[in-house]
Amino acid sequence: MLYDNALLARSYLHGFQVSGDALLRRTAVETLDFVLRELRGEEGAFHAALDADSEGVEGKYYVWSVDELRAALGDDDADLAIAWFGATPQGNWEGTNVLECRGAEPEPEARERIRAALHAARERRVRPGLDDKRLTSWNALMIAVLADAGAVLGRADYLDAARDAADFLLTTMRTPAGTLLRTYNRGEARIDGYLEDHAHTVEALLTLYEATFEPRWFTAARDLADVMIREFGDPEHGGFFSTAAGHDALVVRRKDLEDTPIPSGQSSAALGLLRLAALTGEGTYEDWARDTLALSGQVAAKHPQAFGHTLLALGFLHAPVREVALVGDDLDELAAVIREALRPHLVIAGGEGDVPLLRDRPAVDGRPTAYVCERFACRAPVTAPDALRAALA
Repeated sequence: MLYDNALLARSYLHGFQVSGDALLRRTAVETLDFVLRELRGEEGAFHAALDADSEGVEGKYYVWSVDELRAALGDDDADLAIAWFGATPQGNWEGTNVLECRGAEPEPEARERIRAALHAARERRVRPGLDDKRLTSWNALMIAVLADAGAVLGRADYLDAARDAADFLLTTMRTPAGTLLRTYNRGEARIDGYLEDHAHTVEALLTLYEATFEPRWFTAARDLADVMIREFGDPEHGGFFSTAAGHDALVVRRKDLEDTPIPSGQSSAALGLLRLAALTGEGTYEDWARDTLALSGQVAAKHPQAFGHTLLALGFLHAPVREVALVGDDLDELAAVIREALRPHLVIAGGEGDVPLLRDRPAVDGRPTAYVCERFACRAPVTAPDALRAALA
Protein backbone atom coordinates (compact mmCIF):
# COMPACT_ATOMS: atom_id res chain seq x y z
CA MET A 1 0.00 0.00 0.00
CA LEU A 2 1.19 3.52 -0.74
CA TYR A 3 0.37 4.75 2.75
CA ASP A 4 2.39 1.94 4.37
CA ASN A 5 5.48 3.02 2.46
CA ALA A 6 4.90 6.68 3.29
CA LEU A 7 4.53 6.07 7.02
CA LEU A 8 7.43 3.61 7.18
CA ALA A 9 9.76 5.90 5.25
CA ARG A 10 8.94 8.78 7.56
CA SER A 11 9.65 6.61 10.63
CA TYR A 12 13.01 5.53 9.22
CA LEU A 13 13.92 9.10 8.26
CA HIS A 14 13.06 10.50 11.67
CA GLY A 15 14.89 7.63 13.34
CA PHE A 16 17.97 8.54 11.33
CA GLN A 17 17.66 12.20 12.34
CA VAL A 18 17.51 11.22 16.01
CA SER A 19 20.21 8.54 16.03
CA GLY A 20 22.38 9.13 12.97
CA ASP A 21 22.01 5.39 12.23
CA ALA A 22 23.15 4.83 8.63
CA LEU A 23 20.94 1.73 8.32
CA LEU A 24 17.82 3.77 9.04
CA ARG A 25 18.88 6.34 6.47
CA ARG A 26 19.49 3.66 3.87
CA THR A 27 16.17 1.98 4.59
CA ALA A 28 14.31 5.28 4.21
CA VAL A 29 16.02 5.85 0.86
CA GLU A 30 15.35 2.34 -0.39
CA THR A 31 11.69 2.61 0.60
CA LEU A 32 11.23 5.91 -1.25
CA ASP A 33 13.19 4.68 -4.26
CA PHE A 34 10.86 1.66 -4.41
CA VAL A 35 7.82 3.96 -4.47
CA LEU A 36 9.27 6.13 -7.22
CA ARG A 37 10.15 3.05 -9.25
CA GLU A 38 7.03 0.95 -8.74
CA LEU A 39 4.11 3.23 -7.85
CA ARG A 40 4.60 6.56 -9.60
CA GLY A 41 2.17 7.33 -12.42
CA GLU A 42 3.00 9.15 -15.63
CA GLU A 43 1.31 12.35 -14.42
CA GLY A 44 3.38 12.40 -11.22
CA ALA A 45 0.81 11.11 -8.74
CA PHE A 46 1.17 7.73 -7.02
CA HIS A 47 -0.82 4.55 -7.51
CA ALA A 48 -2.52 3.02 -4.50
CA ALA A 49 -0.90 -0.43 -4.28
CA LEU A 50 0.71 -3.45 -5.85
CA ASP A 51 -1.12 -6.76 -5.50
CA ALA A 52 0.36 -9.50 -3.36
CA ASP A 53 -0.21 -12.26 -5.93
CA SER A 54 0.73 -12.97 -9.52
CA GLU A 55 -0.24 -15.94 -11.69
CA GLY A 56 -2.80 -16.73 -9.01
CA VAL A 57 -0.16 -17.42 -6.36
CA GLU A 58 0.29 -15.13 -3.37
CA GLY A 59 3.80 -13.71 -3.13
CA LYS A 60 5.12 -15.51 -6.22
CA TYR A 61 6.77 -12.38 -7.62
CA TYR A 62 8.64 -11.68 -4.40
CA VAL A 63 9.80 -15.00 -2.92
CA TRP A 64 12.80 -17.17 -3.79
CA SER A 65 13.98 -20.74 -3.57
CA VAL A 66 17.63 -21.52 -2.95
CA ASP A 67 17.92 -22.85 -6.52
CA GLU A 68 16.49 -19.59 -7.91
CA LEU A 69 19.02 -17.59 -5.90
CA ARG A 70 21.87 -19.67 -7.31
CA ALA A 71 20.56 -19.38 -10.87
CA ALA A 72 20.30 -15.57 -10.58
CA LEU A 73 23.59 -14.94 -8.78
CA GLY A 74 26.14 -17.64 -9.56
CA ASP A 75 27.78 -19.68 -6.85
CA ASP A 76 30.01 -17.07 -5.16
CA ASP A 77 27.40 -14.34 -4.78
CA ALA A 78 24.72 -16.94 -4.08
CA ASP A 79 26.69 -18.21 -1.08
CA LEU A 80 26.94 -14.66 0.25
CA ALA A 81 23.25 -14.01 -0.37
CA ILE A 82 22.06 -17.28 1.16
CA ALA A 83 24.05 -16.57 4.32
CA TRP A 84 22.84 -12.95 4.38
CA PHE A 85 19.17 -13.83 3.90
CA GLY A 86 19.23 -17.05 5.92
CA ALA A 87 17.63 -18.80 2.95
CA THR A 88 17.03 -22.54 3.26
CA PRO A 89 15.54 -25.30 1.07
CA GLN A 90 12.58 -25.41 3.48
CA GLY A 91 12.07 -21.67 3.33
CA ASN A 92 10.44 -19.37 5.85
CA TRP A 93 7.07 -19.02 4.10
CA GLU A 94 5.14 -21.83 2.39
CA GLY A 95 8.28 -23.58 1.20
CA THR A 96 9.91 -20.45 -0.22
CA ASN A 97 12.07 -17.67 1.19
CA VAL A 98 10.95 -14.14 1.92
CA LEU A 99 14.31 -12.36 1.76
CA GLU A 100 15.21 -10.79 5.08
CA CYS A 101 18.47 -9.74 6.66
CA ARG A 102 19.12 -12.76 8.89
CA GLY A 103 22.91 -12.98 8.74
CA ALA A 104 26.06 -10.99 8.13
CA GLU A 105 25.57 -8.36 5.45
CA PRO A 106 28.06 -8.52 2.56
CA GLU A 107 30.41 -5.65 1.82
CA PRO A 108 28.65 -2.71 0.12
CA GLU A 109 29.89 -3.53 -3.39
CA ALA A 110 28.76 -7.16 -3.13
CA ARG A 111 25.48 -6.12 -1.53
CA GLU A 112 24.60 -3.80 -4.39
CA ARG A 113 25.69 -6.39 -6.97
CA ILE A 114 23.41 -8.99 -5.37
CA ARG A 115 20.49 -6.61 -5.18
CA ALA A 116 20.88 -5.52 -8.81
CA ALA A 117 21.06 -9.14 -10.04
CA LEU A 118 17.98 -10.14 -8.06
CA HIS A 119 16.05 -7.12 -9.33
CA ALA A 120 16.99 -8.03 -12.90
CA ALA A 121 15.93 -11.64 -12.41
CA ARG A 122 12.66 -10.62 -10.80
CA GLU A 123 11.82 -8.30 -13.69
CA ARG A 124 11.60 -11.40 -15.91
CA ARG A 125 8.76 -12.77 -13.78
CA VAL A 126 5.07 -12.03 -14.29
CA ARG A 127 4.43 -8.81 -12.42
CA PRO A 128 1.66 -8.55 -9.84
CA GLY A 129 -1.40 -6.49 -10.62
CA LEU A 130 -1.38 -2.75 -10.00
CA ASP A 131 -4.12 -0.90 -8.15
CA ASP A 132 -3.70 2.19 -10.26
CA LYS A 133 -6.21 4.57 -8.70
CA ARG A 134 -4.71 7.68 -7.11
CA LEU A 135 -6.09 8.54 -3.67
CA THR A 136 -5.67 12.12 -2.54
CA SER A 137 -4.96 11.45 1.13
CA TRP A 138 -2.43 8.71 0.43
CA ASN A 139 -0.67 10.88 -2.14
CA ALA A 140 -0.51 13.69 0.41
CA LEU A 141 1.22 11.38 2.91
CA MET A 142 3.81 10.50 0.25
CA ILE A 143 4.30 14.15 -0.76
CA ALA A 144 5.08 15.04 2.85
CA VAL A 145 7.73 12.37 3.36
CA LEU A 146 9.32 12.99 -0.05
CA ALA A 147 9.58 16.69 0.75
CA ASP A 148 10.98 15.99 4.20
CA ALA A 149 13.49 13.45 2.92
CA GLY A 150 14.46 15.64 0.00
CA ALA A 151 15.36 18.48 2.34
CA VAL A 152 17.08 16.38 5.00
CA LEU A 153 19.03 14.12 2.64
CA GLY A 154 19.71 16.64 -0.12
CA ARG A 155 17.78 14.63 -2.71
CA ALA A 156 16.54 16.96 -5.44
CA ASP A 157 14.71 14.08 -7.15
CA TYR A 158 12.56 13.58 -4.06
CA LEU A 159 11.67 17.28 -4.02
CA ASP A 160 10.82 17.18 -7.72
CA ALA A 161 8.58 14.15 -7.19
CA ALA A 162 6.83 15.90 -4.29
CA ARG A 163 6.28 19.00 -6.43
CA ASP A 164 4.81 16.98 -9.31
CA ALA A 165 2.38 15.13 -7.06
CA ALA A 166 1.37 18.34 -5.27
CA ASP A 167 0.72 20.04 -8.60
CA PHE A 168 -1.49 17.10 -9.57
CA LEU A 169 -3.58 17.39 -6.41
CA LEU A 170 -3.99 21.15 -6.75
CA THR A 171 -5.05 20.99 -10.40
CA THR A 172 -6.58 17.67 -11.40
CA MET A 173 -8.03 16.87 -7.96
CA ARG A 174 -9.39 20.31 -7.09
CA THR A 175 -12.92 21.58 -7.77
CA PRO A 176 -13.84 25.15 -8.75
CA ALA A 177 -15.07 25.65 -5.17
CA GLY A 178 -11.57 24.88 -3.85
CA THR A 179 -12.39 21.50 -2.30
CA LEU A 180 -10.54 18.31 -3.22
CA LEU A 181 -11.81 15.16 -4.89
CA ARG A 182 -11.06 11.76 -3.43
CA THR A 183 -9.90 9.48 -6.22
CA TYR A 184 -8.60 9.52 -9.79
CA ASN A 185 -8.42 6.78 -12.40
CA ARG A 186 -8.57 6.46 -16.18
CA GLY A 187 -8.48 10.20 -16.72
CA GLU A 188 -11.31 11.03 -14.32
CA ALA A 189 -11.26 12.53 -10.85
CA ARG A 190 -14.38 11.86 -8.81
CA ILE A 191 -16.01 11.49 -5.38
CA ASP A 192 -16.05 14.45 -3.02
CA GLY A 193 -13.00 14.45 -0.80
CA TYR A 194 -13.22 13.65 2.91
CA LEU A 195 -11.64 15.50 5.79
CA GLU A 196 -8.51 13.33 5.64
CA ASP A 197 -7.95 14.27 1.98
CA HIS A 198 -7.95 17.97 2.86
CA ALA A 199 -6.11 17.75 6.17
CA HIS A 200 -3.32 15.49 4.88
CA THR A 201 -2.87 17.79 1.91
CA VAL A 202 -2.59 20.86 4.14
CA GLU A 203 0.17 19.12 6.11
CA ALA A 204 1.90 18.00 2.91
CA LEU A 205 1.86 21.47 1.39
CA LEU A 206 3.32 23.02 4.55
CA THR A 207 6.07 20.39 4.60
CA LEU A 208 6.80 21.07 0.94
CA TYR A 209 6.97 24.80 1.63
CA GLU A 210 9.41 24.29 4.50
CA ALA A 211 11.53 22.04 2.30
CA THR A 212 11.69 24.38 -0.70
CA PHE A 213 10.77 27.89 0.58
CA GLU A 214 8.59 28.24 -2.51
CA PRO A 215 5.75 30.52 -1.39
CA ARG A 216 3.16 28.96 -3.68
CA TRP A 217 2.98 25.92 -1.41
CA PHE A 218 2.40 28.07 1.67
CA THR A 219 -0.33 30.01 -0.12
CA ALA A 220 -2.00 26.80 -1.29
CA ALA A 221 -1.84 25.31 2.22
CA ARG A 222 -3.41 28.38 3.78
CA ASP A 223 -6.16 28.57 1.15
CA LEU A 224 -6.97 24.88 1.57
CA ALA A 225 -6.99 25.18 5.36
CA ASP A 226 -9.57 27.96 5.09
CA VAL A 227 -11.68 25.76 2.80
CA MET A 228 -11.35 22.86 5.26
CA ILE A 229 -12.59 25.00 8.14
CA ARG A 230 -15.49 26.30 6.08
CA GLU A 231 -16.62 22.95 4.68
CA PHE A 232 -15.81 20.51 7.50
CA GLY A 233 -15.58 22.56 10.71
CA ASP A 234 -18.09 22.25 13.56
CA PRO A 235 -18.13 25.71 15.19
CA GLU A 236 -20.68 24.62 17.77
CA HIS A 237 -18.98 21.57 19.29
CA GLY A 238 -15.43 21.84 17.96
CA GLY A 239 -13.46 19.65 15.63
CA PHE A 240 -14.23 18.58 12.10
CA PHE A 241 -16.77 16.34 10.46
CA SER A 242 -15.44 13.62 8.16
CA THR A 243 -17.67 14.79 5.31
CA ALA A 244 -18.17 18.27 3.90
CA ALA A 245 -21.30 20.33 4.41
CA GLY A 246 -22.43 19.70 0.84
CA HIS A 247 -21.78 15.94 0.88
CA ASP A 248 -24.55 13.46 0.10
CA ALA A 249 -27.11 13.41 2.90
CA LEU A 250 -26.17 11.08 5.76
CA VAL A 251 -28.04 9.93 8.86
CA VAL A 252 -25.30 11.54 10.92
CA ARG A 253 -22.05 13.35 10.11
CA ARG A 254 -19.28 11.40 11.81
CA LYS A 255 -16.10 12.64 13.43
CA ASP A 256 -13.41 9.98 13.08
CA LEU A 257 -10.77 10.23 15.79
CA GLU A 258 -8.47 7.17 15.73
CA ASP A 259 -5.15 7.30 13.89
CA THR A 260 -5.40 3.79 12.47
CA PRO A 261 -4.26 2.69 9.98
CA ILE A 262 -3.33 6.24 8.89
CA PRO A 263 -3.51 9.57 10.73
CA SER A 264 -7.13 10.60 11.14
CA GLY A 265 -8.40 13.68 9.39
CA GLN A 266 -9.12 15.11 12.82
CA SER A 267 -5.56 14.88 14.16
CA SER A 268 -4.04 15.86 10.84
CA ALA A 269 -6.25 18.95 10.69
CA ALA A 270 -5.19 19.88 14.21
CA LEU A 271 -1.46 19.54 13.56
CA GLY A 272 -1.65 21.31 10.20
CA LEU A 273 -3.55 24.22 11.73
CA LEU A 274 -1.10 24.48 14.63
CA ARG A 275 1.80 24.68 12.18
CA LEU A 276 -0.09 27.24 10.12
CA ALA A 277 -0.75 29.30 13.26
CA ALA A 278 2.97 29.27 14.05
CA LEU A 279 3.81 30.52 10.54
CA THR A 280 1.12 33.19 10.43
CA GLY A 281 0.60 34.27 14.04
CA GLU A 282 -3.16 33.91 13.55
CA GLY A 283 -4.81 32.61 16.70
CA THR A 284 -7.93 31.43 14.89
CA TYR A 285 -6.05 28.46 13.49
CA GLU A 286 -4.79 27.52 16.94
CA ASP A 287 -8.29 27.87 18.39
CA TRP A 288 -9.66 25.40 15.88
CA ALA A 289 -6.82 22.98 16.62
CA ARG A 290 -7.26 23.29 20.38
CA ASP A 291 -11.00 22.60 20.17
CA THR A 292 -10.32 19.65 17.88
CA LEU A 293 -7.82 18.06 20.26
CA ALA A 294 -10.20 18.52 23.17
CA LEU A 295 -12.37 15.82 21.58
CA SER A 296 -9.74 13.11 21.83
CA GLY A 297 -6.99 14.23 24.19
CA GLN A 298 -8.07 12.19 27.22
CA VAL A 299 -8.75 8.96 25.34
CA ALA A 300 -5.49 9.38 23.40
CA ALA A 301 -3.54 9.41 26.66
CA LYS A 302 -5.21 6.14 27.70
CA HIS A 303 -4.81 4.39 24.33
CA PRO A 304 -1.70 5.93 22.74
CA GLN A 305 -1.21 3.10 20.24
CA ALA A 306 -4.40 4.21 18.45
CA PHE A 307 -3.71 7.95 18.55
CA GLY A 308 -0.14 8.47 17.44
CA HIS A 309 -0.76 11.52 15.27
CA THR A 310 -3.08 13.00 17.87
CA LEU A 311 -0.26 12.80 20.41
CA LEU A 312 2.07 14.55 17.95
CA ALA A 313 -0.46 17.37 17.69
CA LEU A 314 -0.92 17.53 21.45
CA GLY A 315 2.85 17.69 21.86
CA PHE A 316 3.03 20.58 19.40
CA LEU A 317 0.19 22.38 21.18
CA HIS A 318 1.79 22.23 24.62
CA ALA A 319 5.49 22.49 23.74
CA PRO A 320 7.41 25.74 23.39
CA VAL A 321 7.31 25.99 19.60
CA ARG A 322 10.17 27.73 17.80
CA GLU A 323 9.51 29.74 14.66
CA VAL A 324 12.59 30.25 12.51
CA ALA A 325 12.66 32.86 9.77
CA LEU A 326 15.54 32.65 7.27
CA VAL A 327 16.07 35.72 5.11
CA GLY A 328 18.60 36.70 2.49
CA ASP A 329 20.21 34.75 -0.32
CA ASP A 330 21.86 31.31 -0.24
CA LEU A 331 20.11 29.96 2.85
CA ASP A 332 21.39 26.40 2.48
CA GLU A 333 23.90 26.46 5.35
CA LEU A 334 21.43 27.87 7.85
CA ALA A 335 18.66 25.54 6.70
CA ALA A 336 21.01 22.57 7.04
CA VAL A 337 21.52 23.38 10.72
CA ILE A 338 17.79 23.16 11.31
CA ARG A 339 17.47 19.88 9.40
CA GLU A 340 20.45 18.12 10.98
CA ALA A 341 18.25 16.98 13.88
CA LEU A 342 14.62 16.04 14.31
CA ARG A 343 12.84 19.18 15.56
CA PRO A 344 9.12 18.32 15.83
CA HIS A 345 8.23 21.57 17.62
CA LEU A 346 9.65 23.98 15.06
CA VAL A 347 8.40 25.67 11.90
CA ILE A 348 10.58 27.34 9.33
CA ALA A 349 9.99 30.03 6.72
CA GLY A 350 12.58 31.20 4.25
CA GLY A 351 13.34 33.33 1.26
CA GLU A 352 10.67 35.64 -0.03
CA GLY A 353 6.90 35.62 -0.37
CA ASP A 354 3.93 36.80 1.64
CA VAL A 355 4.56 34.62 4.68
CA PRO A 356 3.82 36.55 7.90
CA LEU A 357 6.79 35.06 9.78
CA LEU A 358 9.14 36.69 7.24
CA ARG A 359 7.71 40.19 7.47
CA ASP A 360 9.87 42.99 8.88
CA ARG A 361 12.84 40.68 9.34
CA PRO A 362 15.69 42.07 7.22
CA ALA A 363 18.97 40.38 6.44
CA VAL A 364 21.89 41.62 8.53
CA ASP A 365 24.57 43.34 6.43
CA GLY A 366 23.31 41.52 3.36
CA ARG A 367 24.20 38.11 4.81
CA PRO A 368 21.90 35.09 5.20
CA THR A 369 20.18 35.67 8.55
CA ALA A 370 18.14 33.57 10.97
CA TYR A 371 15.56 34.82 13.43
CA VAL A 372 14.57 32.35 16.16
CA CYS A 373 11.20 33.30 17.60
CA GLU A 374 8.47 32.11 19.96
CA ARG A 375 4.98 33.41 19.21
CA PHE A 376 6.58 35.96 16.88
CA ALA A 377 8.81 37.40 19.63
CA CYS A 378 12.33 36.98 18.26
CA ARG A 379 15.81 36.84 19.68
CA ALA A 380 18.57 38.89 18.11
CA PRO A 381 19.23 37.69 14.58
CA VAL A 382 22.22 35.45 13.87
CA THR A 383 24.17 34.90 10.67
CA ALA A 384 26.58 32.07 11.51
CA PRO A 385 25.54 28.38 11.46
CA ASP A 386 27.10 27.78 14.90
CA ALA A 387 25.20 30.71 16.36
CA LEU A 388 21.94 29.32 14.99
CA ARG A 389 22.78 25.90 16.36
CA ALA A 390 23.35 27.42 19.79
CA ALA A 391 20.10 29.38 19.60
CA LEU A 392 18.17 26.19 18.88
CA ALA A 393 19.89 24.11 21.56
